[in-house]
Amino acid sequence: MRTIQEHDRVVLTGDLPAEKLTAGDVGTVVHVHRAGEAFEVEFVSLEGETVAVVTLERAQIRPVERREITHARRVA
Repeated sequence: MRTIQEHDRVVLTGDLPAEKLTAGDVGTVVHVHRAGEAFEVEFVSLEGETVAVVTLERAQIRPVERREITHARRVA
């Protein structure tokens, strides 16, 4: 499994309804906790507005893969 570092883009692997985030949303790692066991991830709108900053376990995110495309959706 590839190491995730600060400033890496990552993909959420499951829904987080309390944060209005859904699986597939792309965020940026802003801090690495416990040597890569957990991560502080910021999710922003396409206009740059922060939607959520959440602490996630390694199993809740994955690295962005080559040849993936970003998909836009409206946040409630």
